[in-house]
Parts: sequence; structure tokens; C-alpha cells
Amino acid sequence: MKLNYLRFGTTAFIWLLGTALVSGQQLADQSEIDLKDLSSFKTPGKTWTLAGGVTANLNEVNVLNVAKGTGILVNVPSKKDHGSDLLTIGEHGDIVLELDYLLAKGANSGIYLQGVYEIQLEDSWGILKPTSSNNGGIYQRWDDSKPEGQQGYQGYAPRQNASKAPGLWQHIKIAFQAPRFDASGNKTANARILGIELNGVLIHDNIELFGVTRGANDKEKALGALRLQGDHGAVAFRNIKTSKLTEEIINGRQRGGDTDPIYIDVATTPNIRSFVDVPNGGPKVVHAISVGSPTQVHFSYDLDNGALFQAWHGEFVDATPMWHDRGNGTSRPRGSVTAFTKKPVPTLAKLTDAQGAWLTDTTGTGFKTKGYTLDDQERPTFNYNIYGTKVSDAIKALENGQGLSREITLETPVDNIYALIADASSVEEVSKGLYLVDGQSFYLKFDDTKDKPVIRDVNGRKQLVVPVRGKLNYSILF
Repeated sequence: MKLNYLRFGTTAFIWLLGTALVSGQQLADQSEIDLKDLSSFKTPGKTWTLAGGVTANLNEVNVLNVAKGTGILVNVPSKKDHGSDLLTIGEHGDIVLELDYLLAKGANSGIYLQGVYEIQLEDSWGILKPTSSNNGGIYQRWDDSKPEGQQGYQGYAPRQNASKAPGLWQHIKIAFQAPRFDASGNKTANARILGIELNGVLIHDNIELFGVTRGANDKEKALGALRLQGDHGAVAFRNIKTSKLTEEIINGRQRGGDTDPIYIDVATTPNIRSFVDVPNGGPKVVHAISVGSPTQVHFSYDLDNGALFQAWHGEFVDATPMWHDRGNGTSRPRGSVTAFTKKPVPTLAKLTDAQGAWLTDTTGTGFKTKGYTLDDQERPTFNYNIYGTKVSDAIKALENGQGLSREITLETPVDNIYALIADASSVEEVSKGLYLVDGQSFYLKFDDTKDKPVIRDVNGRKQLVVPVRGKLNYSILF
């Protein structure tokens, strides 16, 4: 969690500094829960196992395909065995918890801090207006004595939907402050969620928890086991790491800047030209355009290379670096970013065969950008010349909010033209025409391709290239 960039109120700050931490926080003293076996957990049910790899089936509800091995904790309930929750042997009070999780289609699970405060995990792919019961939500408290429809209360929806597709690894990081009790066992201060980041996006900031959420297995306490919900659907976990909630973390939150952010709204400005930094330390794209959609699926395109280099779910663009004070010309995504490359290169190249070396720039290709045209919904189609033909590149958000479609068209077909569709740490075909890319970060889907895509090895990385015989269509799901 980028704790130095997150903020919360001074009340919580004073509260932590003025309260002694409870001793014996076993989980917070560990760096990671070892998933070589299940010895860190209390009496795991039969639906909980270990695996070396897990993938989902996008066409079947609650189905995970499991490969033998260790390092991944998997729960796959069945009709005969609905599953049970899994509790750690170690307990925790204040804690910073982070882990990766992967959901089957239609599945849900939950992380219960101290066994009583639930952070919802759910397949919420494409939902526009998330609630407290969707992925990343802080689940409701519950009172059966209230009238029908009013039993649930004090649930907190995530600020935006930063969820990924089923079968893709998602990352969550939680800073939690446990409730305080006096010597007589009376609660003197409520628990707090100081911050939650989902897939790199801050979705909760300084939420006070006035009591246990629905499904709690006990009353509030100073120490409690971490609990993973196991009776609602197929789910996998890995890289479960814990650390102490330190004063340094709290102080870091107080050093946030005072600049009012400048956000771009899709409804008023669906397309914006700016510099854009390629994620994960990549170069700056100086002729970039970011394109927004009401479906909350957005992307950035490099006009110098005809390259799609990132996309994201959630809110559109933060233009603060570009327009505040003198500005540096850069804008950045506000949502959960999926990077498609470390360095943009030309999407199209003329090769002798599918194993030919890819060009690092457009030199010698006759590349010349022709800008873009807008349709009646202000969606751009990018146009450029290369290898003596005109290319149109139409990228659109899918109506269901689950990703992008892309259609590359050559006005006059040219022999031996290939498209570089992926350059990543891994590429594998999981079913006909469906590929998992970059450690299960996104999918590529080809419904009707004249030539089968080729997976090739280049300097320790995997590239997916496809011949372009006039037109190429595919989808990116993330």
C-alpha cells in the first residue's frame, strides 16, 4: 500500500499515538503465511487444498481448474460439500495485510479481519455502481429485529469498481486498526479500516467500524484469527503477507499534498491528449491520447507507434500533474491499470516469417500518422500510413464494461504484415482462441482469425504475433 500517499483524519492519528499496542499480535510478527502446507490454519475442511496453478472457466460458474503443486491456497466447494471458512492459527490486532486472490466466474468469498469484520471478495467484473456487497466492499452489519429491507446497515461501498475478470489475479492491501478495550473488557474505541487498496486503487480511507459485520463468528475482541470465507464459491489465495501497523505508516499518511486534484470527467471530455508514463517504470509517451467510456473502461494510445499500451477500469483521468501550477504535461489514470507493454513499439511490422525480429521504432516503414476520426459517440478510430498502405485502428470499450474490442484494417493488403498483440512475461492458450497473458493479468480473445496466433520466445519473454491479411479483430478482457 502506498501509505505515504493515503490520508485519514487526525482523530485516528491521535488515537494510535495515545494508545499502547496490544501485545501478542502473532500474525503481524510474521512476514508471510507459508503455503507449502496447511499447517498455518485450524482444521481446514476438505474443500481447501494447495495448488501450483489455478485458472478459471469464463463460461462456467464456480469452476476453477487446479494444477498440482503448492504456493496457492484454493477452495472449491461442491454440491456435496458446500465448504467451510478457514481460520489462521495465529491471531492479530493492528495489522497491514496484503494478498493476491482469484475468483471463479460468479463466485464470492470474504476476508474477515479478526474473524468479525468482512471485506467482500466477489466477481464484480463490469459493474458500474458497486455496493458494499460487491468486490472490495466493507460488508453490512445486520439486525434481524428491523423491518424487512432495513436489516442491513453501515455497509461501505468501494469508491470505484477496480475489479478484474474471473481467473485474473487481484491484489488487495488493508491497513487495519483493532478495537481498544480497558482492563474490564469494555470497548473504549472502535476498530478502523485505515485504508484499502484494490489493484492499486484506494477504495476505502479511514472507515470507522462500529461493530461486527454480518456473518461474524464472535464478538469484537483485541485479538482474533484471520478468517477466509469458504462456503460461497471457488476462490484462490497466494502471497498472504502481514506486517505491523507502525507509527511510521501513520505519520506517512499525514504528509499528503494539499493540492486540489484536477479530474477529467468522461461525460464532458471523453478524449484527452497529454504525456503519459508507461506503467511500471516505462518511458514517457509524448504523443498519447487517453480515451474514456461511460462503461468505465478506458485506454491510452501511442500515436507515434500506433500502439495500445494500457487500459483501466474505474474513474477516468487525473490531470493534476498536467495543469496544476506550471504543470509537466502528464496525465494519469484514476482506476485499476492493466499494462500491455513495458515500452511501446510499432503494432505492425513486415517480417519474413513469424519468428522475425520486431522493429523497435518506425524507421524505414514509411510510417506517418494521419490523426483520428470520431464516430457519433466521440470514439476515435486511429489512422496512419505504413508500408505503403493506410491503416485504421478502431478500439472500443465493450458494452458490458468487461474490456476492449480492437479492429485493425489495412486499406490495401500487404504481404507478410504481422501485428504484435502481446509482449509479456507469459502467454498461454487456455482454450480455443483464448489466451492468458502476463502472469494472469489479462485475456486476449480471438473469435474469428484466419491465421492462428503464434507464441514466440524473445529474450526470456513471450510475444504473441498474428498475421494481418487485410483485417484483424480481437478482444482484450481484464
